[in-house]
Amino acid sequence: MASGVYTPSEFEKKWQDYWFEHKTFKTELDTSKPKYYILDMFPYPSGDGLHAGHPEGYTATDIIARYKRMNGFNVLHPMGWDAFGLPAERHAMRTGEHPAIITNKNCDTFRRQIMELGLSYDWDREINTTDPKYVKWTQWIFSVLHEQGLAYEQEVSVNFCPALGTVLANEEVKDGKYVETGDPVEKRPMKQWMLKITAYAERLLEDLDDLDWPEGIKAMQRDWIGRSEGADVTFKVAESSHEFLVFTTRPDTLFGATYCVLAPEHSLVTEIVSDDQRAAVEAYADEASKRSARDRMIEGDEKTGVFTGAYATNPVNGEKVPIWVADYVLAEYGYGAIMAVPAHDQRDYDFAKKFDIPIVQVIDGGDISTESYTGNGKLINSDFLDDLDVPAAKKKI
Repeated sequence: MASGVYTPSEFEKKWQDYWFEHKTFKTELDTSKPKYYILDMFPYPSGDGLHAGHPEGYTATDIIARYKRMNGFNVLHPMGWDAFGLPAERHAMRTGEHPAIITNKNCDTFRRQIMELGLSYDWDREINTTDPKYVKWTQWIFSVLHEQGLAYEQEVSVNFCPALGTVLANEEVKDGKYVETGDPVEKRPMKQWMLKITAYAERLLEDLDDLDWPEGIKAMQRDWIGRSEGADVTFKVAESSHEFLVFTTRPDTLFGATYCVLAPEHSLVTEIVSDDQRAAVEAYADEASKRSARDRMIEGDEKTGVFTGAYATNPVNGEKVPIWVADYVLAEYGYGAIMAVPAHDQRDYDFAKKFDIPIVQVIDGGDISTESYTGNGKLINSDFLDDLDVPAAKKKI
């Protein structure tokens, strides 16, 4: 810099070394100052190092951290590594090198890159999620959740990769394959530990009103929480002791339910399928297992399904309705089963039209010869609900 030319590799390194050696951004236990805590999402220390998205977010939080320090706050701004992960395990299997070795190397790379960016972290508080001292507390948190009944085991449909011998997140699966390696992925029912987040759904919704967030963000959060008001309905399988539950937000349309659909992974499928339909159902379920939940829920996607050979009894009119298996119903959503009212749901309408299933209109309005009617109106073809409007019919049913 003596020549007056800005040379980043010299100038920046000088001050970064100074900050590190003098612990410029160390958080002291100073109770005389107001506290401010800023936590970034810890990166996974992959072998590729930082990508452009990392400093984009870290720069924003660093601006806030520096601003608050300059305004007299005692700022806690740590960095750490979300270091457990499948890539390190796969590397270990390929090379025989322990996952901890490659993970520590990657952490060193990430730390160096973040320091070179000049971000103001307190490196004395660096966290690694594989550190036994950290794992101890995650295990303690889980034990408390379990004691309070908020952690429980449940058999759910998961994305299982036979080649890797592990379960993958929905985001890691595309077109029935693991996005990293292209290995086939299939849906399997497996026991998993679940957290009862739904126990806090109402509180989460109510407390959104108190947050100083943009309305668009709060609307997204409300959609994600997804509160639905409706009813559980039990359908008995005809000529069988079996039954299944469906949840519906439209119990007023029960008289229009002309078929039911089970997710391919539903535990009841293998119990009720008829002998002459078993091969077709098993083949369909196998194909469905190769598709991700996201792919299966694409709007406008052509509906597919197969008849189980079994029937359910509509609880309000005693009519026998066919039970189908279709991949647009997900085992992890609701009860993994739906009652289908094609006259008043476009997805059910498209399915019914394709497979020539009866369509019974129970709300007056529209032209169901061309599309479903999803508006309001008076109930028709619904026995004791006839002539009621939708809100009154919901209340009465």
